[in-house]
Amino acid sequence: MKTIDKIPVSKIGRTTELVKTGVKVGGNYLKYYSKKAMNPDITKDQLNEDNAADIYDGLKNLKGSALKVAQMLSMEKSLLPSAYVEKFSLSQFSVPPLSAPLVRKTFKKYLGKYPEELYDTFATQSVNAASIGQVHKATKFGRKLAVKIQYPGVADSISSDLAMVKPIAIRMFNLKGKDSEKFFKEVEGKLLEETDYLLEVSQSIQITDACSQIPNLKFPTYYKELSSERTITMDWMEGVHISEFAKVNKDQDKANKVGQALWDFYMYQMHILKAVHADPHPGNFLVDYDANLIAIDFGCVKKVPMEFYTPYFELAERKNIDNPEFFQKKLFELEILRDDDSEKERVYFSQLFYEMLSLFTTPFNKDRFDFADTSFWDGITELSEKYTNDTELRKMNGNRGSKHFLYINRTFFGLYNLLHDLKATVEVKNYERYL
Repeated sequence: MKTIDKIPVSKIGRTTELVKTGVKVGGNYLKYYSKKAMNPDITKDQLNEDNAADIYDGLKNLKGSALKVAQMLSMEKSLLPSAYVEKFSLSQFSVPPLSAPLVRKTFKKYLGKYPEELYDTFATQSVNAASIGQVHKATKFGRKLAVKIQYPGVADSISSDLAMVKPIAIRMFNLKGKDSEKFFKEVEGKLLEETDYLLEVSQSIQITDACSQIPNLKFPTYYKELSSERTITMDWMEGVHISEFAKVNKDQDKANKVGQALWDFYMYQMHILKAVHADPHPGNFLVDYDANLIAIDFGCVKKVPMEFYTPYFELAERKNIDNPEFFQKKLFELEILRDDDSEKERVYFSQLFYEMLSLFTTPFNKDRFDFADTSFWDGITELSEKYTNDTELRKMNGNRGSKHFLYINRTFFGLYNLLHDLKATVEVKNYERYL
């Protein structure tokens, strides 16, 4: 794969890259409408493929939060055309890496020494490059190590990147009014945390220590003395990405073993720690030869305050969803319904969230749940299409819900998708045995 010798770090440089991408996308639309004039039956499939490729090519050169947004969107499979999901999913663990000279220069800047001065061996060619950093193999202490190094300028460009993305997000999610700012501040805050590698090391150690009792779940050891604000050193873990395992695995027992470890890991964090690994994409999980799950990245950890946790999980119980008075009270507590709503909006969003929660909380109301259940996923698709095509929804204020929904819902959607890919059946309350 071609390497990158320089990343635009100034606001002007990054804006210029996005403008170039915009010109390409505009050209794609011109070609599409020209063909449409000649053939009215032509679909948008080729347009979507061309736009997805051009947008991804622009973002991968910028890296940082711009690419992170693409990664987050790739997990929302019901939101984007398949061409975008497929292309943006590359940002999860496969983007062009930094060149060897830039790696050495960056290391010297962060740690005051070149990598060969710190490790017994260090491979300057990365083995994994993603949105915020890339990983290199090294050895020290007689152990194989993974060294994650952050791309130059990522932390400094987050605010300006989000400012460029904001107009697109406002249109895509139908956000109106000043209250939309709370969602952007939440994203900005979490992205800034992800660039603080000392915080990541601390979070990694805390969560891995707390979850070490869960069987079939493994974590690397982290080395504080070889880590800094922009570099992390940890054990090298042998395994394949969970998505690759899911593609080739034919053993249902192994699928259930991995899926149960994944489910218990998330339920223990959510219900016991009230802090959760909020980036459940395939690049953050490996599966080893013995079908053990390995969690390798804790850059994005979402703390769950009790004032959100309590009503959120009260509405995971079917009896509460079916109690109209209680249900509406909790919708107000979760900021889904607002005091300034019209009667029409109140009725509309009560019905929308009744349908959504009735469906999405299905696993929590079972003793065992099969994430390969086609009726469950068909229901999600149908509900998504229903409200995506609902013209009434576009007329209403899309600012719905507490800011905490952003990363908690992202966590559950990502978790559900991973379990669906595995085709795993899980024991829903199994995590309680580790209390």
